[in-house]
Amino acid sequence: MKQSEDAILYLVPTPIGNLEDITLRSLRILKEVNIILAEDTRTTGVLLKHYDIKTPLQSYHIFNEHQTIHKIIERLTKGEKIALVSDAGTPAISDPGFLLVREVLKNKYQVECLPGATAFVPALVKSGFPTDKFIFEGFLPVKKGRKTRLEILAQEHRTIVFYESPHRIIKTLNEFCIYFGEQRQASVSRELTKFFEQTINDNLINLHQYFEKNNPKGEFVIVVEGKEIDKKSKKNKSKYDENNDIEEDSDDDDNNNNEDENE
Repeated sequence: MKQSEDAILYLVPTPIGNLEDITLRSLRILKEVNIILAEDTRTTGVLLKHYDIKTPLQSYHIFNEHQTIHKIIERLTKGEKIALVSDAGTPAISDPGFLLVREVLKNKYQVECLPGATAFVPALVKSGFPTDKFIFEGFLPVKKGRKTRLEILAQEHRTIVFYESPHRIIKTLNEFCIYFGEQRQASVSRELTKFFEQTINDNLINLHQYFEKNNPKGEFVIVVEGKEIDKKSKKNKSKYDENNDIEEDSDDDDNNNNEDENE
């Protein structure tokens, strides 16, 4: 069956706190689509009411996504335009969306992701840690695989970004002290873009002690500095680079010699 050219799934980022942090294009798309898939219709309803958007809402979350995907595909076959939003930030980033995107692409329909808000980017940029290379871990496994993942990440040289909830932040920081070392530097941000936004930069042990004394509230982004590369590794890398330079110079010399012979 020929696919409708009008059918499309939009992934629309929504504000992570401040309702002003949404693009004009996002607002237009939310008004134009046939339906909005929302992680929590009550939360999204507040945003829509604020901007006087009347588009119908349908619940789409981690507990019903497997059962509702085929119905969404059916709507696309009719040529409908659909928007997917999460409670805050960009859909499919530590939120439902991946399964739907995969199925929509599998059925040869368009998927378009609009640029916009996401919590880890401002937390990373304001942390003061290197941003040229980083890894986004999102939420760590709650139980199975958590220890193994922490052991692997303890050797990671790139900046590491995590999401964490207020009721697990103290436990997580304590485990970071154990696996990454108490003196490893980190940055903890909470309530980003909101009135009580807070970012604290310190070593892991001090951050752990701070939140033991101060009741943690809000959603957290933890940015951990990567493991420092030891001087021996740097020295070996430097020698390797020098050898490469010599080899490259040798290649150039060979080329020059060939040119001389041809002349």
